[in-house]
Amino acid sequence: MTQPLRHPALYHRHAALGAKFAAFGGWDMPLEYAGGGVLKEHTAVREDAGVFDVSHLGKARVRGRGAADFVNRCLSNDLNRIAAGQAQYTLCLDENGGVVDDLIAYRFGDDDVFLIPNAANTAEVVRRLVAAAPTGISVVDQHELFAVLAVQGPRAAELLDGIGLPTDHDYMSFTVSAFQGTDVVVCRTGYTGEHGYELVVPSHDAHTLWDAVVAAGARPCGLAARDTLRTEMGYPLHGQDLSPQISPVQARSGWAVGWGKEQFWGRDALLAEKAAGPRRLLWGVEAVDRGIPRAHMTVLPAEGETPIGEVTSGTFSPTRKVGIGLALIDTAAGVSEGDEIALDVRGRRSKVRVVKPPFVKSNVR
Repeated sequence: MTQPLRHPALYHRHAALGAKFAAFGGWDMPLEYAGGGVLKEHTAVREDAGVFDVSHLGKARVRGRGAADFVNRCLSNDLNRIAAGQAQYTLCLDENGGVVDDLIAYRFGDDDVFLIPNAANTAEVVRRLVAAAPTGISVVDQHELFAVLAVQGPRAAELLDGIGLPTDHDYMSFTVSAFQGTDVVVCRTGYTGEHGYELVVPSHDAHTLWDAVVAAGARPCGLAARDTLRTEMGYPLHGQDLSPQISPVQARSGWAVGWGKEQFWGRDALLAEKAAGPRRLLWGVEAVDRGIPRAHMTVLPAEGETPIGEVTSGTFSPTRKVGIGLALIDTAAGVSEGDEIALDVRGRRSKVRVVKPPFVKSNVR
């Protein structure tokens, strides 16, 4: 039986703004808002400031003596590279080196780690951690206890300064700050390629924070614009560019792996794949003609009809005004940056150029 979609704490705020909703990982989330649409929301983030409700993202707390060491033995990245008050992008891998999920780990201390997985994968990440946790370590799913707002864009710091939240900390670091009677985690992270912050707030106080951010001038933005923004940066989306079938080696996400660690899930399989060389690699593709790459399109060589790969993500770039995408391409095909290849668009060849993302300049630091 299909489970009913969960509603975020801000659902009625979104509905009042004329949001068009869509299912994301079991949640009914705003796709875009009336009076703007994807293009205006995308442009607001690139040129001004936008706010996204990303409360569908999971939340889990790992506590107990040595909690950080425990998480470090499980997840891919080296949590010992960061100190308390810093966050880290990391991966939960299976025994074959496939990606169960990509997530952000907030290190509050040696005995306290807060995790933000993807919505659809939260239960599985928590299940794996619970199964592996030694006595004295608790792993608690807090998915609905907190809301997450992403304030992104060149004016993001100015707007948050204006409502009394701190903004001068380094990229991938966070503070816990009081805001109108509640504690808000303010982290210098985001998924857009712009200077931005992700705010973690108790769900019952999300309305107050959302109202203040919007009143300060941030444009409400839906998850459709979030997708075009992240694709312009070449950021992977789990389930498309990363998955149990797409390893971090194939997806060029090896930078999120602590290769020198003695232990993490999937280590042996990943080391073997790295040593042998992956059979396929993730590349960016940019349309040469008027075509727009879309997920699952077949990638073809410059000449011939034998498939050499598949598009994993694709869209029209509002910033560049050109079709862009990510594609897994067989290493045996020998493609290089700058090569022209083709996509099969309903039986028609559409020329694309092989590039290395990002497609637009990153402004996260």
